[in-house]
Amino acid sequence: MSSPDGIGKVIFTEEQIQQQIKQMADQINQDYQGMELIIICILKGSLYFTADLTRLLTIPLNVDFLSIGVSKEAGGNPGVVRITKDLDLSLTGRHVLLVEDVIGTGLTLGYICQHLESGKPASLKICTLLDNPAERLINMPIAYRGFLMPDVFVVGYGLDYQEKYRNLPYIAEFRPNNFHK
Repeated sequence: MSSPDGIGKVIFTEEQIQQQIKQMADQINQDYQGMELIIICILKGSLYFTADLTRLLTIPLNVDFLSIGVSKEAGGNPGVVRITKDLDLSLTGRHVLLVEDVIGTGLTLGYICQHLESGKPASLKICTLLDNPAERLINMPIAYRGFLMPDVFVVGYGLDYQEKYRNLPYIAEFRPNNFHK
């Protein structure tokens, strides 16, 4: 039974998340040993994940932020993806790791990768906390994957519902019909 504010069962605990991030960081440290990395954080959902991940990286790195917006078409269908905050750093000839909170269809991620590749990085890899391959419409090579996403709407650890719940230290099921503003 979910609580009155819509929060349901905890899907991934704070401990599980931190343990998985540590494993991912260890692999990234190994893969980029002797290199400098630019971490691109997709705002706002990836903020907590990026902060925890970068604190565990021992390689030289820079962090930059990219924010996107998706306009809605009439009828509620997703519309045009646009960049609302672009990068400050040059990617030319540099190794880039794109950090995302959730990858679903891959459509938005495909747009972002195309934009980043126009900056001519030496390499571009994708790191995601949650992957939902069941929704995938565009096949994207994911180098670092935290968890497979369950087929439920989730909040917490950067994931939101109407800009709320990002600050939860865990990821939980959320039922919007039980949400009270």
